[in-house]
Amino acid sequence: MSDARPPFRILVLCTGNSARSQIAEAIIATRGLKRPLGQVVAESAGSKPAAKVNEYAIVALQNHGIEWRGRTPKSIDSLAGQQFDLVITVCDHARDACPFFAGAKAQVHWGLTDPAEHISPATARAAFAQTYEALFQRVNRLLRLPLEEMDAVKLTVEAQAIHDNLTAPARRSSARLRRPS
Repeated sequence: MSDARPPFRILVLCTGNSARSQIAEAIIATRGLKRPLGQVVAESAGSKPAAKVNEYAIVALQNHGIEWRGRTPKSIDSLAGQQFDLVITVCDHARDACPFFAGAKAQVHWGLTDPAEHISPATARAAFAQTYEALFQRVNRLLRLPLEEMDAVKLTVEAQAIHDNLTAPARRSSARLRRPS
């Protein structure tokens, strides 16, 4: 008899499921399987799925050794009835379209700007690189948590704090603001 527990399941939601949510899924999928505390698996979906994964998302992932070609955006509807330990919305539209995902133990919002809004190749590559880095930081911090041991409230608070702490403006020490006497 094995006491191995099933993998911790994360669903990442966005509007088109072509950029941010795909990048987050890829990072979680590659890092979550190697997690010493227990495996974490991910899926992603969109409220209005695009026809294909954004090419700049694929390039951003390839730049970090993650092959993601051949993936297809999915609809939230295709995951109806499935259970997830954590649902993360990464855009405001997805949060508004799906304020509550039935079957989620916990749900948080990591709102990030849409890198797909950039049209010129140079700014698009830079925007997707920034999005990758932002998601990489959040996912790394998330995967360090004892996810399997947390109840829904603690999981929600801790996972949301990861995003909030990374997006909060740097606090200045009052000592540095004082003028010398």
